[in-house]
Amino acid sequence: MTNLDMLLLKGPTGSDPEEGLNELRYTILTQGIPANSEGMSELRMYVWLILLNAPPLRTDIYLDLVRQGASPAHTKITNDAFRTFQGDALFRRRVTQNSITRVLNAVAWRLNDAHEARVNGWQSPPTLSEFGGSPDTAMLSRHSFNTSVRGDGSTTNDAEQIGYVQGMNVLCGPFLYAARSEAEAFTGFEKLITQECPGYVRGSMDGVHKGMALVDRVLEVVDPKLFAHLMNHKMEARIYAFPSVLTMCACTPPLPEVLRLWDFLFAYGSHLNILCIVAQLLLQRDGLLTSSSPNNLLRSFPPLNAEAIIRMAVTCANKIPEDMYEEIIHHAK
Repeated sequence: MTNLDMLLLKGPTGSDPEEGLNELRYTILTQGIPANSEGMSELRMYVWLILLNAPPLRTDIYLDLVRQGASPAHTKITNDAFRTFQGDALFRRRVTQNSITRVLNAVAWRLNDAHEARVNGWQSPPTLSEFGGSPDTAMLSRHSFNTSVRGDGSTTNDAEQIGYVQGMNVLCGPFLYAARSEAEAFTGFEKLITQECPGYVRGSMDGVHKGMALVDRVLEVVDPKLFAHLMNHKMEARIYAFPSVLTMCACTPPLPEVLRLWDFLFAYGSHLNILCIVAQLLLQRDGLLTSSSPNNLLRSFPPLNAEAIIRMAVTCANKIPEDMYEEIIHHAK
C-alpha cells in the first residue's frame, strides 16, 4: 500500500483539513499518483475531485441534464467531439464520441440554466459551482509547494456568460478517460471550468489571452536570451501557445503524461500551467536558440514529459516577481 493509499484511507495525520490537503499535495508532488503505463489509476479521479473541492453529484441530476437532449451549443459540440484526442488509441478505446457529446451538452445546459437563474434573480440550481471562485477553492498562492496559502478568486461579470467554446472538448477528455462514470467526469469538468478557469470559457476567452501574454512576460524574466531570440523572429506566445493555454497542455500527447501534469496542476493550482508552458520552451532551449526558424519547432511541442516540466516549472516559480505571480494566479478568473 502506497503513502497515498494510506493518506486517503486514514485521512490526514492531524485534525486540520488544510494540513491534510498540504500533505496530499506534497505526496503527489514527490511520489505521484500510482498508475499503469496507460495512465489508468484507481485513485486519480478520486484525488482530482478532492483537490478541485468537487463534492459527489447525485447521478439523477446528471441524467436529468442528459435527458434535456441537444443544448443550444449542440452543433458546435458535435463538430468538436469527434476531434477530441482523435489520434489517440488509448483515449478512443476507453471514451466514446457519444460519451463526450453527452457530458458537453449536460455542461452546456448547466451553464445556460445557471446564467438564466443569475440574470433573473432566481435561485441557482442545486450544487452548481459559483462562477469565478470562492475563498476555499481559489488558486494556490506563491511559494506554496510545502504549505497552502490561498488567495480569493475574483467574481465573474454576470453580463458575459460562460458557455461552450471550442477547446472545452479537450479539457473534458481527460476527465472522461480518468473517471469511473460520466457523472463523475461531469462533476470534475464542471468544477474546473466554473471555478478554476472561467476566463478561458467566456465568450471573449479573455483569460486565454491574458495567459498568452504572461507566457511572454515570464519567459522574459527567466530566460531573457531565449525571449529575445523568439521576439527577433516575431514568435510571440500568441503565435504558438493558444492551444496549450486553453487546454492546460492537454493538446500535447501522450495522454498518460497529460494526466500526470494535471495531477500537479490540480494539486498546486491550474494557474501553474503558464509556468508549465514556459518550462516546455526551456526544455527545448538549445534547439530554439540554434534555429533560424524557431516557428518550425513551435508548430507543435515535443511529447510531454511531465516530470521534467514540473521540475522546471517549480524552478521558474521561484524566479518571477511577486506581482507577476499574483497576475498568474488570477489570470483565468
